[in-house]
Amino acid sequence: MGKKIYDESQSGTENHSKGYFYFAKENYKWMLIGLLLILVGYALMTGADANTVDGKYDPAVWNEGIFSVVRIRVAPFLVVLGLCVEAYAILKRPKDL
Repeated sequence: MGKKIYDESQSGTENHSKGYFYFAKENYKWMLIGLLLILVGYALMTGADANTVDGKYDPAVWNEGIFSVVRIRVAPFLVVLGLCVEAYAILKRPKDL
């Protein structure tokens, strides 16, 4: 077996030496969109009067608003959608690499 000659030009680090980032501007845009979807989903889950009615704590009053469609269906969907967008943003390869 002969000795392998190591050539630095074939090491795959030439892109890193030029100062390129792995994530492109488009990746960061998608990450921001995913983060906003997650934040909107959590904000919709809490909603107004999440555990109180009219901003006053009263243990004798039951708030039916916690079972609204927005809190049970829409908000969790937005959070999961935001997580999927984040995964897409991380896995998407820049076109110039």
